[in-house]
Amino acid sequence: MEDQLKMDKKVTRRSFLRMMGGLGLAGVTASLAGCGAVSVAGQAGGEGWLPQQYQVPGTWPAQVRGRVPIDPDNPSIVRDDEKCVLCGQCLEVCKNTQTVFGYYGFPLVDETVCINCGQCALWCPTAAITERDDTQRVKKALDDPDTFVVVQTAPATRVALGEEFGLPPGTWVMGQQVAALRRLGFNAVFDTNFTADLTIMEEATELIKRIKGDIKKPLPQFTSCSPGWVKFCEYFYPDLLPHMSSCKSPQQMLGALAKTYYAKAANIKPEKIFSVAIMPCTAKKFEVTRPEMNSSGRYWENPALIDMDAVLTTRELARMIKQQNIDLTSLPEEKYDPLLGKSTGGAVIFGATGGVMEAAVRTAYFFITEKEPPANLLQLTPVRGLTGVKEAAVDVPGVGSVKVAVCHGMSNGRQILEAVRKGESPWHFVEFMSCPGGCISGGGQPRSAVPPSDQVRMQRINSLYQADAKMEWRESHENSEILALYQNFLQHPMSELAEELLHTKYVDRSKTYNQLAASAKAAGRV
Repeated sequence: MEDQLKMDKKVTRRSFLRMMGGLGLAGVTASLAGCGAVSVAGQAGGEGWLPQQYQVPGTWPAQVRGRVPIDPDNPSIVRDDEKCVLCGQCLEVCKNTQTVFGYYGFPLVDETVCINCGQCALWCPTAAITERDDTQRVKKALDDPDTFVVVQTAPATRVALGEEFGLPPGTWVMGQQVAALRRLGFNAVFDTNFTADLTIMEEATELIKRIKGDIKKPLPQFTSCSPGWVKFCEYFYPDLLPHMSSCKSPQQMLGALAKTYYAKAANIKPEKIFSVAIMPCTAKKFEVTRPEMNSSGRYWENPALIDMDAVLTTRELARMIKQQNIDLTSLPEEKYDPLLGKSTGGAVIFGATGGVMEAAVRTAYFFITEKEPPANLLQLTPVRGLTGVKEAAVDVPGVGSVKVAVCHGMSNGRQILEAVRKGESPWHFVEFMSCPGGCISGGGQPRSAVPPSDQVRMQRINSLYQADAKMEWRESHENSEILALYQNFLQHPMSELAEELLHTKYVDRSKTYNQLAASAKAAGRV
């Protein structure tokens, strides 16, 4: 009896079909389905192990479409096979929107090709694919009295977290999010927007140096904030990596500064700091594992020290808040902690496609002309919105017309990359975001619609632009905490210390798969 109970718990669709075939009912089912073949006597399912009706086309529409492969040690996403219904939504977005699945050839070496963007998790209707849960690691750090736990929040999380608590998409909950994090026990709450401003300072400087020829790197310069996009380029366009800005993402810049600049100022041993990021993006979980991201360890000559310790998605943070019975909607608004907490409107719009480009143009204009940018650069309409590829030309006195492009979703990215590869690129600067709509629709954001709708995307984007328009400072170079950071620590953009802590290098990952087979398969697709 006990054995029977164990067997009953393990009944699956496949074992059920075998059992039915063994009972001699396969022929009956086949007849009802309009498939007249009869099973071979004594063999369940005819000549194969499946019942006979599965050997020939049925009379009903096939719903099983397959699924994307996911490595068991993928740092960003996991799959619960018991929830997977093989609907193929993950294949749809990975193949057609991100152009990853099907664009590599076999055999694979060491790993399944994955840019960790998590769009498959966002599209999955049963939540079979989710982010890898790191909440327990973070809770363990929070419970340790000897650990000083710092946290940073990305711009896109503050216009989406409220959806997990019944608020409309795009609701601004920045102050309530800060308050919730303090109630969860975080010792210091910082704003990733601070290092978004810092990224602009470094990236705009790098762009100007490329244009002037002060550094021997090609144009156009590519943005490097989106780790999914960076990995995509490493897999499929490694020959274009010299175009990539050497700037780390804002998340990684803050991670490096928290354990160097902040640790010194607050007189905290860096090895006591556990650094957490709240991100809309599952690829950020991969990014913290990159061996290049240990600048603080090199700074302190402590190889065990890494810049970032953990990343939680917006959904993971929502779960932690709910588990502690914290009512986000009733919390009073609170402010970020100083040193790494102030930001500008240029940083806020990082969460939207086109936002990084718009912020960079504002500051690059100031750096070149030493004059405030004109009003049209504070609302660079051509790079806003959800068009897949957007272009603009900005007239800069002393330089001429600076041409820029913006793309989001890697199928759109391929159009830009192919043009650059063929030498047909007219641009000086190109923004890439791996996720459609930018970070506001990252793989770790709330599932307000499956698949995500442009209406939800635009509600989140509009909220960011509205916040930008209301900010006291709208240009990254106006941030007083950024100026203090340079004055007291980094000296100037792209200084020797800035290069050590805020810049990085990239890896050719094309040897992960058979490139010749991939080229044959991709012919005619791009």
